[in-house]
Amino acid sequence: MGRYRVEGGYPIAGEMETKGSKNGVLPILAAVLLTESEVILHHCPLISDFFLTLEILKSLGCRIKRDGRTVIIDASFADKSSIENEIVQKMRSSIIFMGALLGKYGEACVGYPGGCEIGVRPIDLHLKAFREMGVTIRDEKGFIYCTSKSINGVKINLDYPSVGATENILLLASKAKGQTIVYNAACEPEIVQLAEFLNACGAKITGAGTECIVIDGVQRMHGTEFTIFPDRIEAGTLLCAAAITGGEIHLKKVKPDDMRQTLLRLDEVGCKMIEGQNEIYLKAPRVLRPVDIIYTGPYPNFPTDMQPQMMSVLTLARGTSIISETVFEARFKHIAELCRLGADIHVEGQTAVIKGVKKLQGCHVIGRDLRGTAALILAGLSAEGETVVENSQYVERGYEEFEKTLTALGAKIRLEKSGDRYNEKEDTFTTR
Repeated sequence: MGRYRVEGGYPIAGEMETKGSKNGVLPILAAVLLTESEVILHHCPLISDFFLTLEILKSLGCRIKRDGRTVIIDASFADKSSIENEIVQKMRSSIIFMGALLGKYGEACVGYPGGCEIGVRPIDLHLKAFREMGVTIRDEKGFIYCTSKSINGVKINLDYPSVGATENILLLASKAKGQTIVYNAACEPEIVQLAEFLNACGAKITGAGTECIVIDGVQRMHGTEFTIFPDRIEAGTLLCAAAITGGEIHLKKVKPDDMRQTLLRLDEVGCKMIEGQNEIYLKAPRVLRPVDIIYTGPYPNFPTDMQPQMMSVLTLARGTSIISETVFEARFKHIAELCRLGADIHVEGQTAVIKGVKKLQGCHVIGRDLRGTAALILAGLSAEGETVVENSQYVERGYEEFEKTLTALGAKIRLEKSGDRYNEKEDTFTTR
């Protein structure tokens, strides 16, 4: 547990390189289990979810060595098909190990996942797809037991383009017998990245990034060397930080095409932007403009992971904006805290009406999920006086030393935390 103390009124300005993608690296770490020789991953984000995922791999028997943002993993020593429930409860994305474990052993035991409080997030689409591929599933005392004598390729039509379900299917289908075709697949850049990694290891996947993905199963997969894509959500968050504080920022190691909807909305509020192949420059306007309405949705629509940060920006826009959250039913928990800071936001169901105010006033607020807590920090950067944001552990799940990143860009922010950060030593995960 910890808290951020933010002194508002200092514009975000400067140059920064975006870290590796949180949502990209986690399924790739699970995919490593399918390989039979050493994997080297570069540009990994040093966030708590990354370290928790390494802990899962370590508990399964993998040999791991980390040097800065590079991690070397040998999954040939893995000898377990179940994950400790204590770890699973800390991180929603641990469910992605089901597909990898089934692909490796033909069996898996995983507890129901935890994570941020942003809604029910059922895993029924994952389980339905597994059953169609020949997996027997039973639920006992909070654990999901999966077994199969033969994983078979099939045609799967997802009722919703779920990122997690698509990733789990890719993992399992890569080792299935025959061909799997996924219709209504998720199209997020993280899906493309996972497919590129799996193909580099010997898988045969085509169509990633479209609504129809074809996977031809293979018997064996080898190791590879791979660089994690930049984090489009971290990049968007930093752009919003500059926008809400009247600053300017030059981001490097970004992929503008992967965050097009975020950039379009920042343009709509009046930000001046210049794009390069792997960089973005943003300068905030003197007065922020409102947007008519933002609907969150599956890629390429506006990402739900950017909704809270954009809402913080819109609290200071001159006019009324509307945001409709269509992905997670409980992703408005930051609104009450924004209102404590002086925002004028009215909620009806899954729609928020934001009436811009002239200024925000620093106070004590509580974060309840990763992106919502980051949004409160952004609001604090622009507020008068000091803002204290509780529950730093949420931010540490997805942003590497967020306070240091913001400080390097001119912010006045510090983290108050008892104890050390999560397993920062280079050799923490050296095993056997």
